[in-house]
Amino acid sequence: MADLATLAQHQLVPRHTGARRVVGATFSFIRGYPLGSFGAFVALVLVAMAIVPGVFATHDPDLNALTERYQGVSWTHWMGQDQLGRDQYSRIVYGARTSIVIGFGVVIFTSIVGVVMGATSGYAGGWFDTVLQRLVDVGIALPGLPFIILVVTSLQLMPLVPRLVLSLSILISLGQSRIIRGAALALKQEQYVDAARALGARGRRVVGRHIVPNVFPVVLVSASTLVGSAILIESSLSFLGYGVQPPTASWGRQLNDAREFMVRAPHLAVFPGLAIFFTVYAFNMLGDAIRDKIDPRLRGAR
Repeated sequence: MADLATLAQHQLVPRHTGARRVVGATFSFIRGYPLGSFGAFVALVLVAMAIVPGVFATHDPDLNALTERYQGVSWTHWMGQDQLGRDQYSRIVYGARTSIVIGFGVVIFTSIVGVVMGATSGYAGGWFDTVLQRLVDVGIALPGLPFIILVVTSLQLMPLVPRLVLSLSILISLGQSRIIRGAALALKQEQYVDAARALGARGRRVVGRHIVPNVFPVVLVSASTLVGSAILIESSLSFLGYGVQPPTASWGRQLNDAREFMVRAPHLAVFPGLAIFFTVYAFNMLGDAIRDKIDPRLRGAR
């Protein structure tokens, strides 16, 4: 009877569910990495803005009000109005969609290409690694912005956003593959890789089952920081006039349009600049926090 009572008492005690573990891990991450938590919060808000911008926007981003041009911050227009009387806050919200689509598109494409090139090159070694790395050296030596502008202006048959994603991905994936190659070279010396080869596993299987899964933490950390870099480059291209074209909202395009009105309406440049700054900063802080969390050598080094 005592055993039955003890068993019943244990059954009445609630067990830790998956939801509780997620909540506990979330609060632990917030306490241990406040800046990384801030970055994650900003990233989630930006993704939500990109998915449902109408929920966050207060006005039609393309609605002109020429009689209210250059108006400053007010209760109706939280970030003022631009040279056409459009609500700048709403345009920044819709501009987040452009930045997030390009940023995440570049990261996905770059991660795939970088992992394939880096893991294959690092594991294969020999002449294949030498030839591929010399090609990577040539690609890295190319001037960034001129190369991107060349690709964007050459592929006129493609829509603009895929052109931007493709050009940015080609340039960034070369450096990404070099990072993945370094991790693959280290993993190649591990005992479980030697054991897999001793059991007769072919190179493709070793790379797919043992190398690629173990370089995923490196890819994850790099991806979180690459989002910010891609957004910054896209904003630079839009500022130069080679990015997203009007009337599509873009932070870089807003900065470009604000150049002529810096004295008359400085808020036209301040708020898009702050949007770019906090976005890049947030993704960099998130990447640093993920790196510190994943790498046990960095725990407690803060």
